[in-house]
Amino acid sequence: MKKLFKIEFAIVLLLVISVTLVSCVEKTKASNKEMALNTEEVSEKVESPKKQLSEDFKKYWYAGNAEITSYKLEQARYGEIRDGHSVLIYVTEPFLPEKQVKADRDNSNNIPVLKLNTTKKYLTGIYPYSVMSSTFYPVYDNQHAVKTSLSMQEWCGHMYSQINNRKQFEFMSHSYFENEADQNITLEKDLLENEIWNKIRINPNDLPVGNLKMIPSLEYTRLRHVELKAYNVKAELSKKEGISSYTLVYPDLERSLSINFTSEFPYAIESWSEDFKSGFGPKAKIMTTKATRLKSLKTAYWGQNGNEDLILRDSLGL
Repeated sequence: MKKLFKIEFAIVLLLVISVTLVSCVEKTKASNKEMALNTEEVSEKVESPKKQLSEDFKKYWYAGNAEITSYKLEQARYGEIRDGHSVLIYVTEPFLPEKQVKADRDNSNNIPVLKLNTTKKYLTGIYPYSVMSSTFYPVYDNQHAVKTSLSMQEWCGHMYSQINNRKQFEFMSHSYFENEADQNITLEKDLLENEIWNKIRINPNDLPVGNLKMIPSLEYTRLRHVELKAYNVKAELSKKEGISSYTLVYPDLERSLSINFTSEFPYAIESWSEDFKSGFGPKAKIMTTKATRLKSLKTAYWGQNGNEDLILRDSLGL
C-alpha cells in the first residue's frame, strides 16, 4: 500500500513540475513578446534628427503671415487644354501628430509643419472643375508628410482622399466612381510627390535625386484613375541663371513633372509643367499642363474675410 502511495505521489509531483515548467516557458514567451511589442512601439516613434532651421527661415515663415501666390493655369483634361488659375498657399502651423489635425492650442506634442494648400479652377466645356490638396510637412525635414489630402468637385460628382502617416501610410478615399467608391488600404512608406513641394521651400538641397520609388500625387492618380502605389521614378535637380528645376520622370506612367523655383531662399516656385496622357482610350495623347507665376502676397488671409477685403484678390490677379 505504501509502495503504491509513493508511486502515485511521484506521478503527481512530476505533473506539478511539468505544469510549472510549461507555465514558466509561456510567461517567458509572453514577456519576450511584450518586450518585442514595446521595442516596436518605440521604433515607430524614432525619427531622423531634426535639421537646424536657418534664421532666414524663421524670419520669413514665422512672421504671422501666409504666402499666397497665383498662377496662370493651362490644364490638360479630356484631350484639350483648359485655361484656369491655380493658387499655392504656404503657411506654418502647429500640428497634432495623434489626431493629425491643426492644433488649437500649445502642446508639447505639437509638430511644427509647413502646410501647403493648392487650389486649381478650370472649365471643361459647360461645367467647372475645382481641385484642392493639402499637405502638412514637418519644418525639421526629418520624416514624411504627416498628412496629405485631396478634394475634387465637378458636375458629375465629387471625391475625397487622404493619406495619414502612421505605422504605415493609411489611405482612404470616397468617390462617385464605382471602382473607387470607398477605399481603405495601407501602403509601405515611400517618398510622396505631394511632399516634394514642401521640401523645396524648406531645403531644396535635400531633395532626393537618382532612381527612386515615389507615390505620385493624389490629384494625378484620381484624374487618371491609376493605382495608388510607389512607382519607379528618375529625379534630377538642375540650376541655371538663378532658377532651379526639379524634374521627376515616371517611365511606367508615361509622365513627367518639372517644378521651377528660385535657387536662393525663399525658393519661390515660379512655374511648373507636367506631361501625361490626357483623354482615355485610343484617343489619349501626351499633353502638357503648365502653370506660370502671376503675383504673390504675404498676408494673414484668415482675418481678411470682409467685403472690403475683396480688393485683395485684385492684388493676386484673381
